Amino acid sequence: MVKAVVGANWGDEGKGKITDLLAGDADIVVRFQGGANAGHTIKNRYGKFALHTLPSGAFNENTVNIIGNGVALNVPILMGEIDDIVSKGVPKPKILISERAQLIMPYHIKFDEYEEERLAGKSFGSTKSGIAPFYSDKFAKIGFQVSDLWDDKEDLLDKIKGITVQKNVLLEDLYHKPPIDVNETYETLMKYKEMIEPYVCDVSLYLDEAIRAGKTILLEGQLGTLKDCDHGIYPMVTSSNTIAAYGAVGCGIPPYEIKQIISVCKAYSSAVGAGEFVSEILDEDVADELRRRGGDGGEYGATTGRPRRMGWFDCVASRYGCRLQGTTDVAFTVLDVLGYLDEIPVCTGYEIDGKVTTDFPVTRLLKKAKPVLETLPGWKCDITGIRNYEDLPENCKNYISFIEKKIGYPITMVSNGPGRDDIIYRKSEL
Repeated sequence: MVKAVVGANWGDEGKGKITDLLAGDADIVVRFQGGANAGHTIKNRYGKFALHTLPSGAFNENTVNIIGNGVALNVPILMGEIDDIVSKGVPKPKILISERAQLIMPYHIKFDEYEEERLAGKSFGSTKSGIAPFYSDKFAKIGFQVSDLWDDKEDLLDKIKGITVQKNVLLEDLYHKPPIDVNETYETLMKYKEMIEPYVCDVSLYLDEAIRAGKTILLEGQLGTLKDCDHGIYPMVTSSNTIAAYGAVGCGIPPYEIKQIISVCKAYSSAVGAGEFVSEILDEDVADELRRRGGDGGEYGATTGRPRRMGWFDCVASRYGCRLQGTTDVAFTVLDVLGYLDEIPVCTGYEIDGKVTTDFPVTRLLKKAKPVLETLPGWKCDITGIRNYEDLPENCKNYISFIEKKIGYPITMVSNGPGRDDIIYRKSEL
């Protein structure tokens, strides 16, 4: 059976914990899109980790962890993450890398940095991980697939020369930076080849055989629906498709094999970087209090360390996010964080040009949207450690029921703490 864990919102929903939890029963965990521009924070018996490329199944000795063809592969970061977790007592994970995955090159990162500098106040808030330049090259057909590392030297050098002609014009004339050196780039590719050679395989074929053998496969997405390059808050989006439908493309399996889609929603909202965020808390004191209490150690980007923008739960965005994902189950995370509040606002609609809508609009209209808030009573206690849904405070259960009805998708998992065991399973009321 194939399952997918994806984000319903802006990313940072707590997917790492949910994937880590579900990976305990998975034979295979696959990263299917994105790169090292976002991270999953995981807390387990080995400690606390922020993974950027390594699949979350890396902590399970019996799980095979796969980098799919849809991933923007930064080889040194992947190898560094493996070395890091092993140094902290984690058994070396079983890794496979698709021969069709494409490589982030050092010049992609530089182009990302240079373009953000050039745009200055109009920048996209990039993590400067090389993602946009990477995907630009991939679709312009001037990227390097993993399989290219085994080309003849002269063929590979010819490809590098062809790429650098275009790149160096931009570097020298637009950014006024040093050009790319052909031989240095070739040597970099050979280093990458040496690093990943033991792990490279035909991932699509491997997964086909695993499906036929009845293996449990978990697809792991990065970021969330609202950062999807087609369906998100364009142009303040990532450069890949963050929705579960791309899971089939990003690892090479038929779409009908994905039987369960777990969309992760936070019990409040947060976002890193620029872009429309209707339910954002504009009172900085209120936002900072939630930020400091949020997550495990506060709401700060796992990759950048940037303070996350904070907001109340957004039913409009979450229903849209769940719909686009094809959600079968919602995992509702960090509910415990809200225990300090007397009252909890929830965004249930958007007011646009004097009219209220509950449908998520395109960016042009989103820019005008004002939140319509309803306030629910808080439960004013710590719910960490509760394992039975019926043992939650009444107002807490009412909050979950209210959200479930508003988004229209079944909340079957509730996370009430940072640890893997801090989870409550629930029967939906829908």
